[in-house]
Amino acid sequence: MTAADPADDVRLLGPADVRALAAELGLRPTKQWGQNFVIDANTVRKIVRLAGVGPGDSVVEVGPGLGSLTLPLLATAGHVTAVEVDPALAQRLPRTVADHAPARADRLEVVPADALTVTGLPDPQPTALVANLPYNVSVPVVLSFLERFPTLERVLVMVQLEVAQRLAAQPGSKVYGAPSAKAAWFAEVTLADRVGRNVFWPAPNVDSGLVSMVRRQPPSTTATRRGVFRVVDAAFAQRRKTLRAALAGVAGGAAPAEEALRAAGIDPQLRGERLTIGEFARIAEALGL
Repeated sequence: MTAADPADDVRLLGPADVRALAAELGLRPTKQWGQNFVIDANTVRKIVRLAGVGPGDSVVEVGPGLGSLTLPLLATAGHVTAVEVDPALAQRLPRTVADHAPARADRLEVVPADALTVTGLPDPQPTALVANLPYNVSVPVVLSFLERFPTLERVLVMVQLEVAQRLAAQPGSKVYGAPSAKAAWFAEVTLADRVGRNVFWPAPNVDSGLVSMVRRQPPSTTATRRGVFRVVDAAFAQRRKTLRAALAGVAGGAAPAEEALRAAGIDPQLRGERLTIGEFARIAEALGL
């Protein structure tokens, strides 16, 4: 058995299981919570494999839904904390695990809460975030969890392909922006794979991507993360502006912005899309943020 394979005592959900659970709950997936449930066992196996979780990991899963990904995570991880905003789904998940993975039910803890407002999780603290994230909250969830939970070493999330490409973009790319730079503050980010639409029910109107993030130390700087992110947001608020103009509001004018940019060794005529997170940090440091 490899890390990608469920243990013998774990039975994964198939399309019929997912639809039966939804019917039992009277569930109609809602756009409000971005619910698209995975019905393909090979896809959840791939997610667990790419996440690289093992018995020593405590995984936090955001939006477990009906449990399609929860089950293979329980087959490989030491513990899974599932954060679920839908009360009916949160209440049903432990019974699903008891039915499909009875020997591993004690490894699951369900936190019925909105992931965007969670500030603490029960022990053991998470070492990995693995999730099929709702498209409408994927970036803020990933960034907030990396900020709030320093024990997180790895992230593997399935998100809208466009979002995945944006998170993993490098300076100079057309899709490089504030999410790319902020993600790079916390981690090395790569697009791990692409996922088609037919693995979901209901099928979304867009393809998905798997984003892998491995935590690293942020750039060495005396500036705070909040200060660096202020510079990043200002630089991308109006992408076509030069940094001299874009940072005028943060610096107190175009002239002080130019002075700080030159002190940081950055050409004031460049645009934000050309800068690494380390260069943004140098600017924030020069501004005293």
